[in-house]
Parts: sequence; structure tokens; C-alpha cells
Amino acid sequence: MSETKGIAADIRLWMETFTVRSMHEWMRHVKAAGLSMPQVGLLMFLHHGESRTVHDVGEHLGISNPAASMLVDRLVRAGLAERTEQPGDRRIRRIRLTAEGRSFVERSLRERDAWVGDLAAHLSREEEAALRRVLPALMEAERRLGAAQAPTPCRTHNAPAGPRTAGPATKRPHARR
Repeated sequence: MSETKGIAADIRLWMETFTVRSMHEWMRHVKAAGLSMPQVGLLMFLHHGESRTVHDVGEHLGISNPAASMLVDRLVRAGLAERTEQPGDRRIRRIRLTAEGRSFVERSLRERDAWVGDLAAHLSREEEAALRRVLPALMEAERRLGAAQAPTPCRTHNAPAGPRTAGPATKRPHARR
């Protein structure tokens, strides 16, 4: 096995471990609140922007405007989001988080990330020093890799809304509507 394949396998294993561990408490928190994954996706989308339109929501989640509107309605009824008129054009309704919605997202993110502090506390000083040397290099490699790709909310919190697209050599399956 080449060195590149070996390190790629190690990174994949870490990614799987990180994803499972970081999502475990978060998913329990979300399920306890009785929310669906599309609702959580919408809350996160609203969290990373001032306000959005139903069209923005539909494009971001890959669903029709009527489906996006129904999703928004559920969050409005739950008190997690609100619709407001756009200044200067009352026909356009903007959606944004309520204080309760923002608080829910912030609690959810804390739940998701809580184990990282525990993990860091279990590192020796030597392991911590090694990570401080390696993580910046890994982040820089990801930056270089991502420079040619479209920004995602993970890379740029203020990225414009829109569906993710596949590269020219791949085909994306049709989204369920």
C-alpha cells in the first residue's frame, strides 16, 4: 500500500469516528425535540444567514417551493422561525429564526461538539503538540483542494444559497421531490 493510500485510509477512519461521535448527542437532542432532518437542515440554513426566502430554502434543500413552504410553516408553528415582509416589497416573505429557534440551534451545536473537549482532555502533551503541528497542514490541504470547488456552508458561512452540483465527470441522481 502506498503512503498516500495509507494516510487516506487513516483520514477516512478518523472522519467516520468524528462523524459518529459528534452526531450522536446532537441527534438525540434533535429527536427529543421531535424535529425531522429536513427541519434541522432548514434551521441550520437559517442560522447561517440573516433571512431567507422560501425559494432560497427550496434551492438549498433541493425541494420544490410548495414543499419548502410547508417545511417553513411547521417551524413557524413550532415557534422556531418567523415570516416577515421584505422591506420595499410586501409580496416577498422572508424567513428567519426566532430567539427560540436560535437558542435551539446553539444548544444543538453545543451538544454536537461537547465530546471534543472530553477528547482533548484525554490527549497527552506530546499528542496535543503533534496535533497542533499536523492539523494546520491538513486544513491547508483541504483549502487547496476546495479552492477549485463551489463553496459550501461548511467552508463559507455566507455562501450564496443554491443546490450543490456535481463536477463535470459525475452525474448527480435526481433529488426526490
